[in-house]
Amino acid sequence: MRSLVVKIVVNAAALWVAALVVPGIHIGQGAQWTATFTTVVLVALLFGVVNALIKPVVHFFATPFIWLTLGLFTIVVNALMLQLTSWLSGNLGLAFHVDSFFWSAVLGALLISVVSMVLHGVIPEKSRNRD
Repeated sequence: MRSLVVKIVVNAAALWVAALVVPGIHIGQGAQWTATFTTVVLVALLFGVVNALIKPVVHFFATPFIWLTLGLFTIVVNALMLQLTSWLSGNLGLAFHVDSFFWSAVLGALLISVVSMVLHGVIPEKSRNRD
């Protein structure tokens, strides 16, 4: 249970940083900080579900392109997952939006990957693996 909470917190922090840095990613604009916090956590949960259920299928079918580009196509797959999360968030009434696929989603996916990697490197392994 603890590792799930840690993953949601890491996703939330990465999405929040991406929304702050990338001009085309918006989370809870104009809302109070409690509404923005709730939106970030719910979007992080949705992003985790999308990455757990849909990303493996897309990754499987994209494997030839990933091999051909020596792994760089993984960024495109991550951007697709971010764009899908944006679409689902809009349908669920969450204030999360990615403006365009090619700079906003790609840069956001790259930044989310880097922030997640750094946070997972900083968090002690005991916190990540304990259930």
